Amino acid sequence: MTASPRARELVNVAAVAADSKQAEDIVALDVSGPLPLTDIFLIATGRNERNVVAIAGEIEDKMLEAGAKTLRREGRAEGRWILLDFGDIIVHVFHEEDRMYYSLERLWKDCPSIPLDVAGAAPIVDEPDTAAAESETVTENAE
Repeated sequence: MTASPRARELVNVAAVAADSKQAEDIVALDVSGPLPLTDIFLIATGRNERNVVAIAGEIEDKMLEAGAKTLRREGRAEGRWILLDFGDIIVHVFHEEDRMYYSLERLWKDCPSIPLDVAGAAPIVDEPDTAAAESETVTENAE
């Protein structure tokens, strides 16, 4: 199962909004396979609490303009990890220390990344297991 076209459209709106507030390491993960509740996680990092709140606020504003209403919001008062639930996508905006501590990318490493066309997007790197398997296949075919 893959993310719906609407979810892919919305994740780009959210990524552009996050990038406009200088979010770093923006990553989108297609979690539609293991999670029946949502299609995509968007994960972004802010440099400090104020930046985290600004990023989340901009995402909410732009998503509302795109017709996506916030269903749930958590963590805004602390500004360390703000979770925004839009139904099809869930946005996690972290302070950099909290992002390293919770390491959602590691927890959801089996989910494919969705390419984003924003300056703050983290590069998509193949998992070591995938690269090794592809290398073995090429070697076997060469023989």
